[in-house]
Amino acid sequence: MNPEKRRQIFERLRAANPHPTTELEYTTPFELLIAVILSAQATDVSVNKATRKLYPVANTPEQILALGIDGLIPYVQTIGLYRNKAKNVIDTCRILLERHGGEVPRERDSLQALPGVGRKTANVVLNTAFGEPAMAVDTHIFRVSNRTGLAPGKTVEIVEKKLMKFVPQDYLMDAHHWLILHGRYTCLARTPQCWNCLIADLCEYRQKTPTPEKAV
Repeated sequence: MNPEKRRQIFERLRAANPHPTTELEYTTPFELLIAVILSAQATDVSVNKATRKLYPVANTPEQILALGIDGLIPYVQTIGLYRNKAKNVIDTCRILLERHGGEVPRERDSLQALPGVGRKTANVVLNTAFGEPAMAVDTHIFRVSNRTGLAPGKTVEIVEKKLMKFVPQDYLMDAHHWLILHGRYTCLARTPQCWNCLIADLCEYRQKTPTPEKAV
């Protein structure tokens, strides 16, 4: 895909959604960090339902650590892998208090040293909480990047590097939000809604799906 096509793709995505953001609900970097840890292999909807009950009760490292694993589980048990995630959250809170004064660090290495925080989670926090250009490549972004030809790659790491290189600088800050939302609601895994896609003519996916009417 040539640079002009890429720019046009992001021009259209920005025009349709000038101020994209995560669908996880949060008010502080710490709340976002915990929400992203909980969101692994789970939907944002399920995480928001849990944190709406948790955060009014405990939304600081001290408060959540005081709950302990057994006290935290009732709030997160509707989320997949909740036992392991509860342990990671408690351990993360302990480390934040012991090593970072209870604050969420702004350095990638420090973030990735926290239990349950991988590169993708660190990128979400760096981008969304701290306003740094970072590309959190999840399954949606990986699929969209490969299917459209925007930044094809066999691994998440390759796609991330290509996106950081190929996305025009003035779109880089919001790019991962646009791509996630596009993958979540339009460029679906099984049946992409090509007939309802605002970048269909720029996309290099050859097997575009017909409208539902034509498919019948």
